[in-house]
Amino acid sequence: MPDRYWLETLGCPKNQVDSDKLAGRLLSEGLEVADRIEDADLVVVNTCAFIEAAREESIDTILALSGARRPGARLVVTGCLAERAGSELAEALPEVDQVAGFGVAVTLGSKPGPGATGMVPSFDLLNLPRPKSDVPWAYVKVAEGCDRTCGFCAIPSFRGPQRSRTEASILAEVDGLEVAEIVLVAQDLASYGRDVGRKGAIVPLVEAVAAREERVRLLYLYPSELDDRLVDTICATGVPYFDLSLQHASKRLLRRMRRWGDGDRFLRRIGSIREREPSAAFRSSFIVGYPGETEEDHDALLGFVDDAQLDWAGFFSYSKEDGTYAADLDGAVDPHLVSERLLELSELQDRITAVRRSDLVGEVVEVLVDEPGVGRSHREAPEIDGIIAVPRDLPVGMFAKVTITGAAGPDLEAE
Repeated sequence: MPDRYWLETLGCPKNQVDSDKLAGRLLSEGLEVADRIEDADLVVVNTCAFIEAAREESIDTILALSGARRPGARLVVTGCLAERAGSELAEALPEVDQVAGFGVAVTLGSKPGPGATGMVPSFDLLNLPRPKSDVPWAYVKVAEGCDRTCGFCAIPSFRGPQRSRTEASILAEVDGLEVAEIVLVAQDLASYGRDVGRKGAIVPLVEAVAAREERVRLLYLYPSELDDRLVDTICATGVPYFDLSLQHASKRLLRRMRRWGDGDRFLRRIGSIREREPSAAFRSSFIVGYPGETEEDHDALLGFVDDAQLDWAGFFSYSKEDGTYAADLDGAVDPHLVSERLLELSELQDRITAVRRSDLVGEVVEVLVDEPGVGRSHREAPEIDGIIAVPRDLPVGMFAKVTITGAAGPDLEAE
């Protein structure tokens, strides 16, 4: 019987793409997917290390899977935590058989020495083949790393500078996935191609993918890169969904974050997009409690959230990350105050989202059926936003016109 593997993925959609690439490699080497972790010969945990909570979840998952695996099964830790803390992780978790940083092959072989990170990559995750998607959509990573120097973010320190793939390699991957919706992802998606002297290359890439697929969706757009050309291109695809990396609205605090923009600029841009495409949907995320955040800064963010009327928004408490600019800043915000601010913002956004969803009742929308009884329109990104409950007899993978009949918080009902 062939060896079998179990692959657990934590973190963002970019990590899911990495897991798909790893799965493709393991399958090509003759392994099969295990139905249960207890049946696996190889257990792989693809970790996240973006903030402290993600690191804690990664450690807890590693320990839980270590206890669940069968005797003799090999446990391998890869992903961001493995890259960021390889040697320390190997020493702290003797249960782990291999700590494999980016580009280090996950193996069934003997246990290597501690600290697999820092080795010359034996393969490139970006360009590995991957298996076909088992759902009618797929994430496709167009670049790795990031060239920005945001004060709170440690990603460039372990993911490295931006490295864009060739358009040909991306399109070949898109063609091979055979799905109805492609979700393009990267740390700084709109800057795709800039590192190889092809500023603005995201536009022809989106056009090329849209020519092949019913839907193309973009995640993680830095606001200063969202020019008219890119806005028009996104709207022309029929999926006017804008996932904007804003982080805050206070100009003073954004400069302290080493970020571009302010609430007024953001509102003008959102307003101009809505004028072009009234059905445009917007998502963003915001950091609460960044060092030096005052009540005035918090009020500015509250005011922005109320004015912007985003469809979706996430709010996250600041996490101090070693090696970042913000780690040495003064002005730490009391954790209890951060919790109060998070609650106030979340309650406001929940009300906004509920109203925006209720406003859709009676509209006819086109949905992609993800699974029996579950669909999404252009307003809902997979795994992130709400869903639309549709008749269960609609075939998975098909596009269907439905009428919205009800709303319950972030979710909708349709017939």
